[in-house]
Amino acid sequence: MAIKKYKPTSPGRRFMSVRSTDGLTDKKPEKRLVKAKKQRAGRDGQGRISVRHRGGGSRRKIRVVDLKRAKDGVPGRVAALEYDPNRSADLALVVYADGDKRYVVANQGMKVGDVVNAGAGAEAKTGSGMPLRNIPAGTVVSCVELKPGKGAQIARAAGTYCTLLAKEGGVGHVRLPSGEVRLFSLECRATVGEIGNADHANIKIGKAGRTRHFGIRPTVRGVAMNPNDHPHGGGEGKSKGGNHPQSPWGWLTKGARTRKKKHSDKYIVSRRKK
Repeated sequence: MAIKKYKPTSPGRRFMSVRSTDGLTDKKPEKRLVKAKKQRAGRDGQGRISVRHRGGGSRRKIRVVDLKRAKDGVPGRVAALEYDPNRSADLALVVYADGDKRYVVANQGMKVGDVVNAGAGAEAKTGSGMPLRNIPAGTVVSCVELKPGKGAQIARAAGTYCTLLAKEGGVGHVRLPSGEVRLFSLECRATVGEIGNADHANIKIGKAGRTRHFGIRPTVRGVAMNPNDHPHGGGEGKSKGGNHPQSPWGWLTKGARTRKKKHSDKYIVSRRKK
């Protein structure tokens, strides 16, 4: 998708850019695949704020996306390419030969009218979902499962992809978008091709109000607070009191390693590059 800019009719418009809707189908979302989304404003099940600076924003509805791609042996035709307000990637509405309709994450180069398949016997072409066992080494893949049958968790954002480097025994070596090389079971499913809408990373927000539309509220700097509100607060002039960068609760926020030893560490072949 291309990036579209406007004439600078106001300070907010001057630096703002939006994505072009060329290539997307002009239709309302499939009614049976849409459900209401409750606004939680960063609060957990107990009503406490677990993610700060969230709230407000435009209303959205959730699209039910098929992340398991378990419709084996039934060909499907891409009927529409649609915008999804809940993710950076686009969605493809696939109508299967048995009449079933499902949303899948759209891949780069996917067009209306394309035929996609799933399962071990599918052809390894863009949009096909299948186990890693049936994908040739060196292929670019996306929407990769961490555990067989759980659904895609890796490389689902716009423009991201993984590379299947090699297969040996019952595992495959996969390079993740971060550069980390990790072992995956060959029974984990993936979709051939990278995720579309790669220009999403080049969009400029342009103004603070547009960030509010996304449901993100303003953030106050710690050095601007009082000492009873933040470890960086108070002092004469601009000063954070000689402390290392900390959160309001005293947790180190820059450079401190937060990853604890996990049982999944044994599946990491090489760490991501700095």
